[in-house]
Amino acid sequence: MARNSARSILQRQLDAREKLWPELTDNMLWSMDNEGWVALPRLIPLMLSIMDDLSGKGFPVSRTYLELWSRIRIEESFLALNRPEEMAFHAGFEGQRALRTWKDRVQRLAQLGFIGLKPGPLGDLSYAIVYNPYHVIKRAYLIGQVHENKWQALVIRANEVSAFDLDDVDDKGKLIVIDDEDEDEDEDTKPAPRRVRSAKAAKPQSTRRRPKRG
Repeated sequence: MARNSARSILQRQLDAREKLWPELTDNMLWSMDNEGWVALPRLIPLMLSIMDDLSGKGFPVSRTYLELWSRIRIEESFLALNRPEEMAFHAGFEGQRALRTWKDRVQRLAQLGFIGLKPGPLGDLSYAIVYNPYHVIKRAYLIGQVHENKWQALVIRANEVSAFDLDDVDDKGKLIVIDDEDEDEDEDTKPAPRRVRSAKAAKPQSTRRRPKRG
């Protein structure tokens, strides 16, 4: 039923698009069927704005974060920072201070908790891992570092797109560990499968499921 509803919405959108742009053909559009794509959360524009707020005026980190994100494989969330000059240029930094500025922004992202860094052949900034930005932003909100209007906008929009990542962090800023039921139990005797929060969590178990990430 839900799939049919989604198809119906898509078809209405396509019909509306055809009425507005009757001359449009598929090859005129940027299609995800082609190579060169990476998945982005639907709330990334708002998240980038919040990141810049957290970094402080005059030290925007959003372009650097977006450049890093564009290079990762989502199933890994990890990358080697082995082309720093190119990354700096793609993030919009030019001139003699380009590389220095890029390194500063990468370090700021790490200090804010959005990424993790490990040393290697290129020094302290050799490898990076990208953490779930929902978790980082919620922790920042809990200590009063996120503007209330942007937080409320994030909460509402996340709910609209069924992204429940904010529920992964409890009200003390700790990640709620989720344990799977023993899959070896007899299917005929055990109750319906469910997800159980660890005793480490201070927050009661949520009844909402997380069908997809935004």
